[in-house]
Amino acid sequence: MMDTLAVLRRILLNDLLPIFIVAAVGYVLAKRWKVEPKSLSRVTFNALSPCLIFHLLMTSTVSAGEAGRVVLYTVVFVLSIGAVARLAAVPLKLSRPDLAAFLIVVMFSNAGNYGMSVVLFAFGREHLARASLYFVTSALMMYTVGVVIASSGRRSVTQALGGVFRVPALYGLIAAVVVLGTGITLPAGLMRPVELLAGAAIPGMLLVLGMQFEQGRWPERRSPVVLASLLTLVAAPLLGWGVASALGLDGTARQAVLVQSGMPSAVITTILALEFDVAPAFVTATVLATTAASPVTVAILIALVQQFG
Repeated sequence: MMDTLAVLRRILLNDLLPIFIVAAVGYVLAKRWKVEPKSLSRVTFNALSPCLIFHLLMTSTVSAGEAGRVVLYTVVFVLSIGAVARLAAVPLKLSRPDLAAFLIVVMFSNAGNYGMSVVLFAFGREHLARASLYFVTSALMMYTVGVVIASSGRRSVTQALGGVFRVPALYGLIAAVVVLGTGITLPAGLMRPVELLAGAAIPGMLLVLGMQFEQGRWPERRSPVVLASLLTLVAAPLLGWGVASALGLDGTARQAVLVQSGMPSAVITTILALEFDVAPAFVTATVLATTAASPVTVAILIALVQQFG
C-alpha cells in the first residue's frame, strides 16, 4: 500500500506537475496577452513535430527483433482500441467531426513526455528504450492514421488521404529512414538544430494545450467526455494486456508497452482537433479529464504490471 502511495505522490510531483505548469504558462499567454493558439499550433505541427519524429528515429537503440514486436503491438493495439471506441460511440450518434474527435482522443495516448517519464521512474532505463519505440510508432500512426481520421471529419476520405502527404512529420519519417538505410552520418551542424527543434515540440504542445484550456468551454454533452475517459484510462490498458498476451510479448518490452497503453489522451490531439476543426472543446476537455484522473489509474496499473506483468 505504501509503495503504491509513493508511486502516486511521485507521479504527481515529477510528471503531472511539470505538465500543468507549462500548460498554465500557455493559459496565461492566452488570458493575459490574448495569444492565439492557432499560430503556435501551426508552428508545432509544421516545424517542431517533424524534427521530433526524425530525432527519435535517429537515436533509437532497440534491437531489430524486439523493435518489430513492439511496433506490431503498438499498431494492433491502437487500431483495436479505435475499433472499440467506434463501437462504443454508436449509441451517442455523433456527427462526423465529433466522431473523428472521439476516435483520435481515445486511440492516441500521451506516451511521450508523460508516458516515457513514468516508465523511467517505475522501471528504469532498460524499459525506457521500449517505451520510446512505442511512442515513436504511435506518433507515426498519429500523423498518418490520426490525420486521416481528423481530416475526414470535415473532408471526404479521398481528400483526407491526400492530406497525409501534406503533413511535414511524414517527411521527417522518410528522411530518417533514408539516413538510417544509407548509413549516412549527418554533421553536428545539421543534427544540433534538429535536436533543438525536437526538444521544443513537447513544450509547444503543452503551451497549445494551456491556450486551449483558456479558450475552450466544457462541451454541452458531457457523456462523450466521460465515455472517452473511461475507454482511455480503463478499457485501453485491459485491452493492451490481451493484445500483449496474444502476441506473446513478455519481459521488459511487455511491461513498458502496458504502462504506455494506460496513459491519458495525447496533448497532440488538441493540435489535430484545432488544425482540422473537429470538436476542439471536446478534445481539450477529454485531455484535461484523463490527465487529471491518470495519477490514480496509472499508479494502479504500475502496481499490477510490477506484480503480474
